Amino acid sequence: MPVLLERTVTPSDNDKRIASETSQFLEPLVSHAHQVQVQLVGEDASNQVLSIPAPALRLLNEILKEMAQGNAVTLIPIHALLTTQEAADILNVSRPFLISLLNAGKIPYQRLGSHRRILFKDLMVFKDKADAAREEAFRVLTQEAQDLDMGY
Repeated sequence: MPVLLERTVTPSDNDKRIASETSQFLEPLVSHAHQVQVQLVGEDASNQVLSIPAPALRLLNEILKEMAQGNAVTLIPIHALLTTQEAADILNVSRPFLISLLNAGKIPYQRLGSHRRILFKDLMVFKDKADAAREEAFRVLTQEAQDLDMGY
């Protein structure tokens, strides 16, 4: 099964409610905690106490906030190898367009047999550069519009 589909969670209405309540409880702890201890209560948990490091707590809280809004959430390890379709979905482009980026050398990839695989971290480097270039172009266009007194 593809990397993204294994880890995607789409919240139910009950999940959204629970995520909202939990994220509101965690929010004050996230900003100043070094770690938090959580006690698991239930039939299988046998009242175990776990420590959660601060970075994981912040990530958990962000996941819960997204779920509370009804958004599907996907956790992707930085070292994950993505299929071309998964990478295209992340960039919100067509698979053929992504293949053209790969063939042009704009995104590094690996070949596994006849299949191309893209490291998630390489995809994010490309995305960050593309986003920065888009923001700069928008800034330049906005400045030009203001300089020409175009009413924006």
